[in-house]
Amino acid sequence: MTPLPLLYVCARPQRDAAVAEWASFRDGLGVRGDDLVHHDLVRQPLPADLERYAAVVVGGSPFNVTATDKTDEQLRLERDLERLAAAGIEGRTNVMFTCFGIGVVTRLLGGVVTLEHPEDTGPAEIALTEAGRDDELFGILDPRFQAYTAHKEGTAAVPPGATLLAWNDACPVQAYRAGTALWATQFHPEPTADAFVARMRVYREAGYFDADAFDEVSAQVRTATVEQPTLLLRSFAARAVAA
Repeated sequence: MTPLPLLYVCARPQRDAAVAEWASFRDGLGVRGDDLVHHDLVRQPLPADLERYAAVVVGGSPFNVTATDKTDEQLRLERDLERLAAAGIEGRTNVMFTCFGIGVVTRLLGGVVTLEHPEDTGPAEIALTEAGRDDELFGILDPRFQAYTAHKEGTAAVPPGATLLAWNDACPVQAYRAGTALWATQFHPEPTADAFVARMRVYREAGYFDADAFDEVSAQVRTATVEQPTLLLRSFAARAVAA
């Protein structure tokens, strides 16, 4: 039997950043290009036939859940992501939400998304909780590891029904699991240093970091040792194939 492909759901309006993020997830998951289908959720609604895919990964976005001036496009996208989250929580599909997506899931679960826990652009040290060390995906990671972050909002506290898997001082909710088949991370598990710097160029004027400090921030990104998040993606892909 031919293995089912995985699905990458894109929430980025910027096409160059979207294509690069798809490539980063492809490489991080360890699959061939044809085995990771690219779906542009900004411009197309969520596919109705999720059972065609072994698992779904949701990329980041410049959108913010806390925004008060949302376009119709963003509102529809968030509703579609909530439908996808419900499918993961109920065990109808394996799904991993990253960055912006964790805010959508937090709100769906009745939690609070706040502007009080932003993180600078670059590498951050993240620690596993006891539950994280026992988790079937996160349990393969070192108890403390580095990952790339860049966000303006965060989850205030682990939402109802979720299990906290990772945290740090700057952002108390770095990852959690909800239901039987949904994982959500605040950090970005997919980019290499080069890919992250390329993404920084796209969002240089978006307020994630001082645009004039681009070279300095890039140097911090390139000199960090960020290897563990790729293991997380490989573990997620392996679970999906085995299911």
